Amino acid sequence: MTTKPKVSKFRIRRSAVPGSAAMQAAAPQPEAVRDGQIEAARAEAPGTSIDEIRSEGLTGRELRMARRVAQKHGLAPTSDFDAVRLLRARGIDPFQRSGMLELVAGGGGERRAQDNPPIQLPQTVPAQGNTLPTRNVNPADRRASEIVAIQRDISRRRRRKLVLLFSRLMAFVIVPTFLAGYYFSTMATPMYASNSAFLILSADGGGGGGRGGLGGLIPSQFATGQDAIATQEYLESKDAMLRLDEERGFRAHFSDPAIDPIQRLDPDASNEAVYKLYRRHVKIGYDPTEGVMRMEVIAADPETSLQFNQRLIAYAEERVDELSRDKRNDAVKIAAESLENAKAERRAAQERLVALQEGTILDPEGEIAGIRTLINSVELQLQEKELALSIQMNNARPNNARVTALQSEITVLRAELERQKRRLTEASLGDSSLASKTAAIQMAQADLATADMVLQSALESMRMSETEANKQVRYLTVSARPILPEEASYPKVFENTVLAFLIFSGIYLLVSLTASILREQVTS
Repeated sequence: MTTKPKVSKFRIRRSAVPGSAAMQAAAPQPEAVRDGQIEAARAEAPGTSIDEIRSEGLTGRELRMARRVAQKHGLAPTSDFDAVRLLRARGIDPFQRSGMLELVAGGGGERRAQDNPPIQLPQTVPAQGNTLPTRNVNPADRRASEIVAIQRDISRRRRRKLVLLFSRLMAFVIVPTFLAGYYFSTMATPMYASNSAFLILSADGGGGGGRGGLGGLIPSQFATGQDAIATQEYLESKDAMLRLDEERGFRAHFSDPAIDPIQRLDPDASNEAVYKLYRRHVKIGYDPTEGVMRMEVIAADPETSLQFNQRLIAYAEERVDELSRDKRNDAVKIAAESLENAKAERRAAQERLVALQEGTILDPEGEIAGIRTLINSVELQLQEKELALSIQMNNARPNNARVTALQSEITVLRAELERQKRRLTEASLGDSSLASKTAAIQMAQADLATADMVLQSALESMRMSETEANKQVRYLTVSARPILPEEASYPKVFENTVLAFLIFSGIYLLVSLTASILREQVTS
């Protein structure tokens, strides 16, 4: 704010001091002066030259005042001192505020004198006060009078501004606030609110084996946070609004003529308008620290509010079931397909083993073991006979009959040993050898064992998938069921009135500040 203060100047006719007339009457009257003598006195008045006026030491303010007074009287001074000289020549005090008023009064008298011509007789001029400029006025008194005048002007302006401010506050703040309070207390339709609270639980049995089964139901705000947010979004969506409108008549309820016009819904309103009303009357909040969802449903009567709240809770339960059903189905479906494939592979391996066992000896390994036992027995007998033959041949006179018999037995045992060995390796009667059959049976048995392991793994995976699917199950439990309200919850007269007052006051302050700034910018 750099604007310099300006003092308005007013030409105020100063009232005569009480008792001045009596004092003038009591004072000795000077000798009457003729017209010609008055003119001579004016011509001889002191301080009529520019040098004398300059030597008086007039201030810049007085000189500017003299120039303005001279301009108002139609004079054309060449300087401020010349303006003082010309005014004094006309008998006008440039430093007295009532000079103009006296001149105006004098002018009116002249006009009246023209209307009523005076008697043409010698007239005397009444003694007047000192009409010439004087410097005998006390500066302190003049300054005090000016300060008093400025203070009066400031107080008058202040009163006027206060009156205007109060008028604006009445028009833009107090009256609108009163109207808002009157509407909330008298005209607004009472609204009833039903409150409920619910949370989403997960079937997680990992918290301890002692609980087991459904005993592992624990509230997990971190595990079910996404499901809770998805449920909240669904309840606040247009889909839930349309479903509630179809089942419980949300649009028809708020289009009732008994509701005041401001809160009433147009029967032909669009879905977007109904959805805006739905968002204002259905308030849902989610607390992530506790995992609790709180819902408030507002309606024009208690029964409808309770019904709307119950239906929205049912919608939330269905939504939670749908969210967990997909996860459970996907996990169990993959595990079930793996189990079926493992069962089919085991069945095929078992069928191959049975087919091999039906086409040969029931126990090829036992047969081979018998042949090996026989070969070992023949080899033992062959070693004994060869040892006995060696003993006979070491005698000086061996028994030829004994030697011949031993040699025959050795030949027979060697032939038998060769035959038994061929049985292990050679095919007989067009069939595979026992070694090939044994290898095929062992491979079939290995395939069957592998299929059994795969089947066991599939069963374990199926069991784990079912366990994980059970963990994915979400349950919506209602911790605070809605109760039929007995008293209206809205509108809140005091809170809404105070809020309206704050809003109107803020708007008024913003507009006032903006206007003040623009005004200052324009003037500067």
